[in-house]
Amino acid sequence: MIEDKERWNKRHVEKPMRHNVEPILEKYINEVEVGVALDIACGVGRNTHFLEEKGFFVDAVDISDYALSQIKDTKKIKKFEVDLDTYNLEINKYDLIVNINFLSRRLMPQIKEALRDGGVVIFETFIIAHGDFTQPVNPEFLLRKNELLHSFIGLDIIYYEERNDVNLRGEDTRVASLVARKPA
Repeated sequence: MIEDKERWNKRHVEKPMRHNVEPILEKYINEVEVGVALDIACGVGRNTHFLEEKGFFVDAVDISDYALSQIKDTKKIKKFEVDLDTYNLEINKYDLIVNINFLSRRLMPQIKEALRDGGVVIFETFIIAHGDFTQPVNPEFLLRKNELLHSFIGLDIIYYEERNDVNLRGEDTRVASLVARKPA
C-alpha cells in the first residue's frame, strides 16, 4: 500500500489532472435520487465536489492522502484514505456509486451489492486498445471488450458504450462507459 500511495501522491503533484466533472456523470446525474454517493478512487475530488453541490452526502475514497487533502472539508463529504485492493464496500448503502478511470475487478460484484434498490452505478474506465492509444501498461487495469457490460448483468442498463476518448491528461485512449440501475 505504501508504494501505491507514494506513486499516486507523486503523480497527483507532478502530473495534475483536469478538475472538471466527468461528462458521463454530469449527463446522467438526473437518473439518480439525491442521497448517499460513493466516489471510488476519487482523486482530488472533481466528481466528489460536483456530487456535493448536487446535494449528495459523499464518501470519497482514495489511496492518496495528497489527493484527499485537495478535497474541501464539508459536512456532506467524508474522506477515506484506503487501499482499494483490500477495502470492502458496505452492502445496501449507496444511491449512487461513481467509478471513473479505475479498475478493480474484485470490487465489481461489491458495487452491485453496495447499491440500494433503485441505486445507480456510473462506471467508466480504460479498455484494451490497439494502435496509437495511451493506456495503462498493466493489463490488470484494462477491461476486455464488453467486460464492463457483462460484469453488471442483473442491473438495468441505462447506457453502455465503448469508444475512443481523451484521458485526463489529454492523451488519446479507449474507454468503456456504463450507467446502470439496481432493480427496486
